[in-house]
Amino acid sequence: MPTVTVIQPIIAAEQNTKIRCAAYCRVSSDSEDQLNSFMAQTRYYSQVFKDSETEELIDIYADEGITGTREDKRDEFQRMLKDCRRGKIDRIYTKSISRFARNTKDCLKSVRELKALGITIFFEKENIDTANMTDEMMITIMGGLAQEESTSISQNMRWSIKKRMENGTFELSCPPYGYIKENGKLVVDPAQAQTVQNIFSWYLSGYGIISIVNRLNHFNTPCCKRSNKWHMFGVTYILTNEKYTGNTMFQKTYSGTTLPIQRYKNNGERNKYYAVNTHPAIVSQDDFDKVQALMSEKGEIFYKTEKQKCVLRKIMKCGQCGSTYIRKKSRDKYYWSCRKHDLKASECFSKRIPESDIYYAFIRICNKLISNYTQILIPLQTALQYLKLKKFSGQTQVMDIHKEVAKLKEQTHVLARLKTKGFLDEAKYIEQTTELTAKINKLQAELKKLTRLDDEDETLDQIEMLIDFFERRDKPITEFEESAFESIVEKIVVIDQHELEFHLIGGIKFKENI
Repeated sequence: MPTVTVIQPIIAAEQNTKIRCAAYCRVSSDSEDQLNSFMAQTRYYSQVFKDSETEELIDIYADEGITGTREDKRDEFQRMLKDCRRGKIDRIYTKSISRFARNTKDCLKSVRELKALGITIFFEKENIDTANMTDEMMITIMGGLAQEESTSISQNMRWSIKKRMENGTFELSCPPYGYIKENGKLVVDPAQAQTVQNIFSWYLSGYGIISIVNRLNHFNTPCCKRSNKWHMFGVTYILTNEKYTGNTMFQKTYSGTTLPIQRYKNNGERNKYYAVNTHPAIVSQDDFDKVQALMSEKGEIFYKTEKQKCVLRKIMKCGQCGSTYIRKKSRDKYYWSCRKHDLKASECFSKRIPESDIYYAFIRICNKLISNYTQILIPLQTALQYLKLKKFSGQTQVMDIHKEVAKLKEQTHVLARLKTKGFLDEAKYIEQTTELTAKINKLQAELKKLTRLDDEDETLDQIEMLIDFFERRDKPITEFEESAFESIVEKIVVIDQHELEFHLIGGIKFKENI
């Protein structure tokens, strides 16, 4: 009979190593329950781990006012997942499944991924610990209930909005160019309204849309807050927007009913509601109708077309003006041209570049790295590994900052309540909140500096990916490989007609003649 020796598992406590824990908090922006607030949760988790001998709190990840139905919309949640993948976290604590996610699919996906990484999650309210495999069924059930709750809230909101659309009392959250909001109502902005009237007048006088765009930019006409220059789609939007007649078409778009919630253009799938005289008009109905007829006649009503699938799309940048390059076709050949040059040649003198030249340039760079990656990439890897060993984790500082931010935010809430109850006048409230906000901003900037140190780890990971990519190549590349390009290229800057600068992952840049 063979002799069997039982080898007991080595646990963290026996190694005198504390379990690295993280806390995830999320509070809805409309939550009135201060017990669930960001500050309260931050304070709670800081206290829980204060005197623990087996666990240490390394960071608190908190999303404020972000919906739980879309995982990709939660920046702090994504940061937490990234740190988990980097091996910085052993265990996650969260108040409930509904705080963690309100989408069953995303919840289970995240739980399973974390479990595969060896990371457990404890949901306090439901008393569910993913360290027990049998709890997955309970997570599915509770996650489904949380999702149903989120869906029910959305349905109630949609019903309320629908009723307000039907009786014409629905208020737009964002006023169109030419209007401002006062007491919830649309009011004409005289300066912007004059621009709107000019656009309609010019179009009826025979100016095309591009000519109007050039005219507006030539006179440095102020546009919307989100842009510093006029573009053809902005002018088209104004010329086709019925709101400038004082009327409103409600439900041009609608929200889907399945999670994750997305918005769609209403092409007849839902009712539309046309309300008359909802606000002051800027142009007459007669002029608006004439413009629509003229645009239809000239074929200038623009619709979104299916996006061209091309690996170069959106990553080609002009080295002279910074504009994105667009794909053009001429005599069965594809070229790439600066968008600004294409719109108005006098504003940028960049020349078009054949698509094949870009592909050949990439092939040449790859072949150079296949032959020389040990001299170029290996030293970079070594240097980054050395920096990583020397790097200060900053965990204590991070937690101290979290606590201080939580305390300051709580003070702003107290001031708001005092003002509401009449115990604090407006001037004093503004003075004190301004001071607190400045302190919070300073601390959050410091927090960003500390967490940004993690970028070194990401860069090292990317350099190692590049090394692995070229290490597996035993012969030169002869044809353009789309998958390889997408894997390692982040951006291409067009220096001029004869030179490109390729920005690879890991911050590596290579110039190549064409």
